[in-house]
Amino acid sequence: MSDITLYRNNPFDLINQFFNDDGFFSSDFRTPVVDVRETDKEYIVEAELPGLTEKDIRLELMDGQLVLSTSKNESKEEKDKEGKFRWLRKERRSYQFSRSFLVPEDADVEKIDAKLRDGLLTITMPKKEVKAPKKIEVKVNA
Repeated sequence: MSDITLYRNNPFDLINQFFNDDGFFSSDFRTPVVDVRETDKEYIVEAELPGLTEKDIRLELMDGQLVLSTSKNESKEEKDKEGKFRWLRKERRSYQFSRSFLVPEDADVEKIDAKLRDGLLTITMPKKEVKAPKKIEVKVNA
C-alpha cells in the first residue's frame, strides 16, 4: 500500500506523521528562544535553555561577537538491569547549537556576566561609562 493510499483513507494520518515523524520537528533541531534588551546602563541577553547545566553551555567572545553554544548528550541506555527495557518513543536526544550576537561598541567586554537559573541564561553586558567632554579654555593672545 502506498503512502498516498494511506492518506486517502484517513487524511489525518498525513498530519500526524508530519508532527510525529523524526523530521523537521524532531528534537535534533533545538534553537533556544532568545530575548535581547537594553537599559540605560546595560545590554541583557536572555536565552531559554531548559534541561541544560552550566557544563553544557559555552560562552565565548570572539571578534566582537558573543558566541553562545551548547552540547547536550542524552543517555544511550536502552535496557534496564534485566534487559527487558525498550523505548516506545524517544524524543530527548543528543543535540548542539550555536548562536552569535554582535557586541555593541559601548559594551564593557571586561565586565560581561552570565548566570543560569531555572533554565534561563541571563547574560549582562554593562555599558562603558561615558566620560563628560573636557572643556578647554580658549585664551586670547595679548
